Amino acid sequence: MPAKAVMAFLLILITGFSPLFASEIEDKQEEGAIFTLWPLVDYRKSPREGYTNLSILGPIFKLQFHDKERDLAVRPLFYNSSNSSEGISKTTYLYPLASSQTSPDAETTQVLKLYQKNVFRKGEEGEQKDGMLFPFYIQGTSQKYGPYLSVFPFYGDLYERFWRDEYHYVLFPLYSRTVKKGTTTRNYLYPVFSTIEGDKESGFQVWPLYGQSAKEGVYRKRFVIWPIFFDEEVDLDTDNPTRKLFILPLYASVESPNLSSRHYLWPFFGHSVNRAKKSEEWDYFWPFFVTVKGENRTLDRYIPFYSADKRKDYTKHWYMWPLYSHEKLETESFGQERSRILYFLYSDNRETWNVDGKSRRKVAFWPLFLYKKDVREVKSFSFPAPVEPIVDGEGIERHWAPLWRIYIQKWTDEGSAASFLWNLYWHEHRKGDLALEFFPVVSYRTEKQVTDFKLFKGLIRFQKRNGEKKLSFFWLPFGLGWGKPVKENIESGQMEPRSKQ
Repeated sequence: MPAKAVMAFLLILITGFSPLFASEIEDKQEEGAIFTLWPLVDYRKSPREGYTNLSILGPIFKLQFHDKERDLAVRPLFYNSSNSSEGISKTTYLYPLASSQTSPDAETTQVLKLYQKNVFRKGEEGEQKDGMLFPFYIQGTSQKYGPYLSVFPFYGDLYERFWRDEYHYVLFPLYSRTVKKGTTTRNYLYPVFSTIEGDKESGFQVWPLYGQSAKEGVYRKRFVIWPIFFDEEVDLDTDNPTRKLFILPLYASVESPNLSSRHYLWPFFGHSVNRAKKSEEWDYFWPFFVTVKGENRTLDRYIPFYSADKRKDYTKHWYMWPLYSHEKLETESFGQERSRILYFLYSDNRETWNVDGKSRRKVAFWPLFLYKKDVREVKSFSFPAPVEPIVDGEGIERHWAPLWRIYIQKWTDEGSAASFLWNLYWHEHRKGDLALEFFPVVSYRTEKQVTDFKLFKGLIRFQKRNGEKKLSFFWLPFGLGWGKPVKENIESGQMEPRSKQ
């Protein structure tokens, strides 16, 4: 309701700019309405599609209704989308700085993911709340352990967060304790002193001088003067026990039933045999000169000159890295082919779904243009594109791209729409109907048996409706009329003069 009130107020306000507004809206409201006063106001309404849009100051302000959906934006400050039938509302502020979302059973708010406030199962008996101002304040509830609270660096208890079952600390880094899958690690002056305890498991470290830990039948680890010396035996309880020995940079080895790997003066020389993947790899000053030969993969990499990586369903080639690359993925259900020049300077990405025959494509040339074709066969071209070739998504499209797009066009087999300088010039063409305007010089509209042509927003106006013609001047509601009205014969499909009725 507030949004509708704002829209009604703005419509009343804009009529004060020009007496032409009333003449802009057709008598038959089912045909829709278009009113423009560039760059202040752009209003469009299509009752047949349940669509209304009001734009003020080009892309800055937007209020749009489409069926039960509403979009309200003041770019780039915020963008709100809501659906009255589902009770969902989502608002983003200075994307991607902050956002909030409400639904019948949840509320969420976040700022750069560092501040978060969430309510789940809202209004129900089992309502859950959590919040965070990372890393200083974290609060929530674990279904297994119950409520928890962390006030960093003074005191904290956390459960099922940050890849651990439990976190506990007092005056961090003086003391902290973590638990993961039954293994307890205690830290004193983290990361210098620590101990490890668990079922048949123990260990300690004085980092970076020395550390060791072991779990009977599972692993043994030891380091001396980290990261110089490592000696590890892992996966001892599997059919692929692995021994790792690193004396960097002189020597490094990995030995297991599946893999044998040796590196000397890393990264200058290395040789690996992967028996599980039936492949062999040679490294010379890794990662620049690498070759891999195997049943399912071959790789020849000579960066920056050339690289060819071939796998079962995937191939990738580099030429004069990073000048040009081409990669292709082909499976029974999905295919993708992408070419790039200097990473994001130019890219052409094609995707196909072989099962249903759908495809989409994206071509970008930074910072000049962006071309897209989606799975509905809707094509679009926009200029310029300073961000989309690098970071492209719904957030950029909604909040930022309309601010810098001088020209945009969308089209299908059914018609097209284009806008230049935020509707200084625009046209819409669909199924034989055409509407266009170059403000304020000329505007033209033809729909079914209606034609409307204006110079200087109606200073000179020619109208034709069902054979009747009218010429008017100086925005007057009357003028010179001639011609006979006609009607459409529904049975024969022929046009007949109304005088024959």
